[in-house]
Amino acid sequence: MTRSPLPSRILIPVANPLTAEELVRIGAALLDRKNGSLTVLGIVEVPEGTPLSEGATMARQARRLLQRVLDYAPEGVTIHTAVRIGRRAAEGVIEAATELDAQLIVFGWGGKTHMPKPGAETSVFSPTIDEVVRDAPCNIAVVKQGAPMEIGRILVPIRGGPHAELALQFADALARGGGRVEVLHLVPAGITPGIKAQAEKALNHFIRQHANGQVKQTVMEAPNFRNAILHEADQSDVVVMGASAVPATSDGRTFLFGALPEAVATRSKKTVIVVKTGEAIGAATFDQLERREETLAAAEKAAAESRAVPLRVERWFGESNFHHREFGDLDRLVHLKEQAGLTVSLVLPALNEAETIGTIVGRARRELMERHPLVDELLVIDSDSTDRTREIAASEGARVAIHSQVLARYGSYCGKGEALWKSLYETCGDIVVWADTDVRNWHPRMVYGTVGPLIAEERLQYVKGYYRRPIVEDGILKEGGGGRVTELVARPLINLFYPELSGLIQPLSGEYAGRRSLLETIPFFTSYAVEIGHLIDVAERCGLEGLGQVDLERRIHRNQELAGLSQMSFVILQAVMKRLEEKHKTSLFAELGSTMKLPRSGGGKLGLEVIELADHERPPMIHIPEYLEKRRMAAGAGNSGDATGAAARAGATDSALAWGSELTAEPRPRGADQSWREAR
Repeated sequence: MTRSPLPSRILIPVANPLTAEELVRIGAALLDRKNGSLTVLGIVEVPEGTPLSEGATMARQARRLLQRVLDYAPEGVTIHTAVRIGRRAAEGVIEAATELDAQLIVFGWGGKTHMPKPGAETSVFSPTIDEVVRDAPCNIAVVKQGAPMEIGRILVPIRGGPHAELALQFADALARGGGRVEVLHLVPAGITPGIKAQAEKALNHFIRQHANGQVKQTVMEAPNFRNAILHEADQSDVVVMGASAVPATSDGRTFLFGALPEAVATRSKKTVIVVKTGEAIGAATFDQLERREETLAAAEKAAAESRAVPLRVERWFGESNFHHREFGDLDRLVHLKEQAGLTVSLVLPALNEAETIGTIVGRARRELMERHPLVDELLVIDSDSTDRTREIAASEGARVAIHSQVLARYGSYCGKGEALWKSLYETCGDIVVWADTDVRNWHPRMVYGTVGPLIAEERLQYVKGYYRRPIVEDGILKEGGGGRVTELVARPLINLFYPELSGLIQPLSGEYAGRRSLLETIPFFTSYAVEIGHLIDVAERCGLEGLGQVDLERRIHRNQELAGLSQMSFVILQAVMKRLEEKHKTSLFAELGSTMKLPRSGGGKLGLEVIELADHERPPMIHIPEYLEKRRMAAGAGNSGDATGAAARAGATDSALAWGSELTAEPRPRGADQSWREAR
C-alpha cells in the first residue's frame, strides 16, 4: 500500500520565539526533508477601531524576534519566518496557512493554567487554537509541551480511522532520530479471547498498512481507558494521539479532538501531540448548529472585509513593510541565501556618474562580495557616458556593459528603462537588484535592504526601497522636499486608478529588487516610466501580496530642475493611461499626445519648444530568442540543436514579432530624456 508522504510545508505559529525550540524540533522531525520547509509564524493583533497599518512597527519587532528561531534549525532543514497582521490571531493563522498552502499546522500549548470563571465561555486549548481547529485548512497537531525530551519511547494509543493513521505516521517520523514506536489498542476488561484475538489481528493489519518502521504493538484490557493511557504515558517520552469523534456530554460540553485525547493532553506531564486531519470528525465535536452558523457568518463577513481594497492595503502595509536593519546581519543573510540555493545579481545603471561610481562599486565589492558573499555578480550598465564612468567602474572591479551594444540587433533607446531591460540579458542571478549610482551617501543597505525580504520570505516577488529625501536649494541641503513627481503626479494617479498600490511610500524610488522568474515575464518602459510600469505589471501578475517595501533611511542625490520634472511627469502620465486602456480594453484617450510643448521666453523672444517624449516599451525578456538560448546554455539543457531548444526559440521569435517596432528600435539621438537620473 502506498503510504501518505510526510508534509513538505509546515506552519508553526509561535507567541514567544524564545520557547519555540522544541516545536521547531518536532516540526522538523515531521517534515519531508527532501523538498520541505518550515515556516515559523508570528501574529500581530490590531484591535478593532485601529487601522491595520498601525501594526507595521510591531510587525518589524516580531520579525526581529523570529530571527532567533533560525538558530534552532536542525541540519538540512530550511526555516522561513513570516509575520501576519489581523484583528484576531486565528484569522492570521488561517490566512497564512491558506496563502502558504500549508499541509500541517503545529501549535504549542502550555496546558490549562487556571480554572474559568463561573459562566465564562471556556476553550479546549486556547481561543486561537480552538478557532483554527474548527476552520482547519489542513492537518493540525497540538503539542502539549512537557519537559525537554530525548525521544525514546513513543506511545501511540489508537482506535483506527484517518486521525489514527496520521498519528502513526507522525510517530514513525519522530522515531527517525532513534526512538521506538509502541502502538497501544485498548479493549474493555473481561472480553472473550476470540474478540481479543480479532482486535489483535485488526491492529496488526492496521500497522502493516500505515507504519514505515519497526513498531511494537499491544492490545491491552483496561476498565478505564483514560487512566490506562496516562499510566503508559508516564513510562514514555512522548504520546501521539489522533482525534476521536465522541458525542457531546450531558452537560453540553463538546470536544475538538475528542474527550479522551483532550483529557490525556491536559493531565499528562509528558509531551503529548494530538493530531487531526483536515476532515471533520463528526458534528458533535463542534459547537451547536446555531453557534456554528454565527461563526460562518462572521467568517464570511471577515472574508468580505479582507477583499476590500482599503483593508487589504492597510494589512499589506503592516505585514510587508520592512527595515533594512532586519537584514543587517549579513552572515546570516548569506547563510539563508545559500540554504535557499539563490544567486544575486547587483546592477548599477549609470550615465555620467564619474563623481560617485567609484565609491559605490568599491564599497559594494568589499562589503557584499568579499567580506560577505551576498552578491554573486556586479554589473555596471552604462548608457554611453561621456565622462570616465566606465573606466572608473572597471578599475574598481565591476563588469561594465554599454546598453546600446547589448542585443544590438534590436536597436537601442535612450533611457534608464532600456538599460534595466538589457541588464536582464547581461546577468544571470535568481534575484536582480538595481541601485542608482548618483547617490552621495551610498551604503550597502541600498542592496541588502531590498534583497533581504526576498531571501527571507518566499511569498515576495518584488521589493521597493524608500527613504528620507533631502533636497538642495540654493546650495543648502534641506530635509524633506524631495520626491516632487511622486507626490504631485504618481501618488494621485495611483490612488485614483490603482488604489491597491496606495500603501507604497515611494513608488518611483530607484532601489528595488525582484526575482528573475518574475522580471523576465514583464515588459519594461524604456525611460522614466519604468518604475510605475513595473509596479502596475507586478501587481497584476502577483497581487499586492507579492510586493514588499523596505526603509533604507536616508538618501542624498542630485535633484533635477523643475523643467526636467515636468517632462518626467508627462511620461509617467502617458504610461498610466496606456495601462488603463489595456486593462479596460478600450481607447480612453484617443488624442493622447507624444510630444510636449514647453513655452520659452527671454531676450525679447517668445516661442514653443516641442519635445518628443513618448516612452517606448520593451517586451518581456522571456520573449527574446537570444535570452532563452543564453538561459538554456547556462542551465546545461543540451546542445543548441536540440528540438526543445529550437521550439522554444521559434516560439520566442513569434512572440517577439508580435511586439512590432518596439523590438527593432533605431538608435535615437540624445534628446530631452538623456538624463534619466533618479529625481523622484
